[in-house]
Amino acid sequence: MDHKITPLGTEIKIGNDFNLKNTFDCGQCFRWNENSDGSFSGIVQGKYTKIYRKDNTIILENTTSEDFNRLWKDYFDLDNDYNRIRSELATICPALQCAIDSIDGIRILRQDPWETLCSFIISQNNNIPRIKGIISRFCEHFGKPNQNVFSFPSPDTVAVLNVDDLAPLRAGFRARYIIDAAQKIASGTVELHKMYDAPISECRKELMTITGVGAKVAECTLLYGLHRLDAFPIDVWMQKAMSTLFKEVDIASLGPHAGIAQQYMFHYSRLHPEMVR
Repeated sequence: MDHKITPLGTEIKIGNDFNLKNTFDCGQCFRWNENSDGSFSGIVQGKYTKIYRKDNTIILENTTSEDFNRLWKDYFDLDNDYNRIRSELATICPALQCAIDSIDGIRILRQDPWETLCSFIISQNNNIPRIKGIISRFCEHFGKPNQNVFSFPSPDTVAVLNVDDLAPLRAGFRARYIIDAAQKIASGTVELHKMYDAPISECRKELMTITGVGAKVAECTLLYGLHRLDAFPIDVWMQKAMSTLFKEVDIASLGPHAGIAQQYMFHYSRLHPEMVR
């Protein structure tokens, strides 16, 4: 992906395959927030940035070429041809084509797998403002500060805590799940780094050995944290969408990009709740 450094930061030439709002608001991440001017502010690997679009250019403020190549290029999955993937998925059935044609530019972010796992544990039976609040407090209490922002706490940091230590988060029943996840990862009982390439069925099984991690959280971790694009998270809302808007979609037919299709189906159904009964 072509980019150049300007006084504003890193400018990335891009077409219609990266829509900031659709990417950040489609349910895959919780540390990006929209500003009043339409830009988004986010924290990735303890680094804060502000990103906005100007015509066919995405601008990452105060970002060096080194930052772009080390972090952002991979994080935004800029080497993947999403327009080609969208075109291929749209041929599967009319319902999927309708969702893809009406929503542009969703990209699957390459997030940290531990942060993703923990975030989706927190997301259970929760709404987005509360999820973001719990994650923010989690980082402020146990993350490392860096220029007025905080990194996501590491598994080693969290593994030595107890439920009472997490009381300021107001995470409720999720606190013991967070600690169990941290302990299993810190001890090597669950090995996230091996899940990039291991058979996905084995990864699902291993993730669900963590207390409180069911099929949905495991699938979200695989898709959003380990970039397993063949993962397909299903919650109650997706079950309804699959039985109404997308009855003709066979998950097995979606192939290696099932997770990208899922994002379009999920986001489309959220935008049209009156059609999901």
